[in-house]
Parts: sequence; C-alpha cells; structure tokens
Amino acid sequence: MNMLNFALIGAAGYIAPRHMEAIKKNGHRLVAALDPHDSVGILDSYFPNANFFTEFERFDRHIDKLKRQGNAVDYFSICSPNYLHDSHVRFGLRSGADVICEKPLVLNPWNLDALQQMEQEYQRKIFNILQLRLHPGIQQLKKELEESQTLEKREVELTYITSRGNWYHSSWKGDVQKSGGIGTNIGVHFFDLLLWLFGPCEAQKVCLNSFDRASGFLALKKANVRWFLGIDESLLPSEAKESGKRTFRSLTMEGKAWEFSAGFEDLHTLSYQKILQGEGFGLEEARPSIELVHQIRQATISPLSDIFHPLATRVSKEHPFQ
Repeated sequence: MNMLNFALIGAAGYIAPRHMEAIKKNGHRLVAALDPHDSVGILDSYFPNANFFTEFERFDRHIDKLKRQGNAVDYFSICSPNYLHDSHVRFGLRSGADVICEKPLVLNPWNLDALQQMEQEYQRKIFNILQLRLHPGIQQLKKELEESQTLEKREVELTYITSRGNWYHSSWKGDVQKSGGIGTNIGVHFFDLLLWLFGPCEAQKVCLNSFDRASGFLALKKANVRWFLGIDESLLPSEAKESGKRTFRSLTMEGKAWEFSAGFEDLHTLSYQKILQGEGFGLEEARPSIELVHQIRQATISPLSDIFHPLATRVSKEHPFQ
C-alpha cells in the first residue's frame, strides 16, 4: 500500500490526536497541519516532521507548493470548530484532495447540497466520521434489531451527560451560531446512531434546549425515543458521582440497558481504515442527523409531559437554569 499524504486543519483541538493516531496506525503520513493556536506539541508524538502553520495563508501556499512539486495532499482531515467545517471541506476539495471531516459535517442541511455539487465538480469525496456505527456493541444491537420479527415500535431512552467546565461557555462551543448548541455539538453522533438503528424520524418535540441541557422526544420508524443531553456536572446521576465519573451515557430499550461506555479507543482508526478501503460514510449518510439536529435547534419548546425523558422534569425542578 502506498503511503498517502494527509493535511490536518484544527491540530490543537480535543479530537485532533485521534485523527493523528488514525493516520499513523493506518501507515500514512501527516505532511502539514494548521491551527491558529500553537499548543500542538502533541504532533511530536505522531508526526514531528509535519509542517505546522498558524496562518491559513501560509498553509494554503504550502499546500499549493506540495501539489506543484508532485507531492500533493491526498486527504484533508478536518477537526476545526463546527461552523468552519463547510469552508475547510471546500478548501480540501479545491486543493484536489478527498476530505475526512469530524461531526457535525455542517450545521445546516442546505450546506450538504452545495458540497455535493462540489464533489461532482472536483471529482473528489467527502467522508464524515460516524464512529459509533463501528462500535462492536452497537453493531451487535443493530444485528439483533434486523433479525427481530416484532412490528411494534421499541421504547428507547437515551441519556448522555458529559461534564464541561466554565471554559466551555467562553469558547466557540458555547456559541450556538458556531457550535449549533448542545443538541448538535454533543448530540449529533447519538442522533445519527438512533436514526441508523431505528429508521427515519417521523416527528419530534423538544421540551428543553438551553446552554447546558437539552431534551426531547423522537418518533422514529421503529422506535419512540426519549432523550436527554447535558454538560452540567450537577446533572450526573448519583452512581456516576460516587464513582468519580464525569461522563454518563446510557441507552436503554424496553428497559434493557446497552452498555457502550468502553470500546471507543480505536474507532477513529477503524473509521480511517474503512474510508481508505472505500467503505466510508459520505454526505448522504450524514444528512439525516444534520437535518434532525437543525430541526431540534429551530423547534418550539413544548410543555413538559410524560412523553419526555424523566430527567427533563426532575432537573427542571432540582437544577434550575443558572
């Protein structure tokens, strides 16, 4: 297998090291990286010889130089803030490369249509990291659902609370215009998972949607889903707090819990492997979850009722908005 050239945009972010590791473990090289912040010492652990830039203009010039020298970038990996994904994906395509982008691929569904046109124009492909679909536990659940003979809708409950400090609200992640809000920033991969498992969304309602929590109801083709997302540590269940955990994730179906807290370590590496084998998730795979989180972002808040996640009512009383 030929060693391919990768370029990374967003090298100083939280998720970037997983992309660096995926590139390295799959036997390829990172030739250039860009980030306005220079706290990128992590590069030494993976690609100390990669050229690093804090200014886009110099990065652009370097990418063009590599192309003219016959050493063009084959793939761009996009780990920048959500609202910049669309622009950076376009840059990758215009540079003559395929693109691997973190979630959410874009913030608005109509951005996908424009990217589709660019894929055709430049004869390149855009791939989205949807790593939960590759999780062994989730794949086992998918198999069981496909083999099941029941025609009744499943009753599903999703809970995801991942503690974030005060820094979160001062960063781009706390700006709805830049991150898409809680439902998009921390929820999009779970919504993708639910749609993948239980089919398209037929109706949805939202009962909470603030800077640190969101909750609602999804009527999917094969399931009714009550969901709750939060980033406030005080929302964690007591068992998580007592064990010192700052993250709690739970997916239950008909009262049975599906454990998938472990097994995340190599999913980005596996995602890259699949992409390089021609089995990656493209724009159409990303579309349903992008459409759903956009609907959630725009939804009118519904009054609390029994159709919603029990935490929605409880936290509204015990943990009022700050």
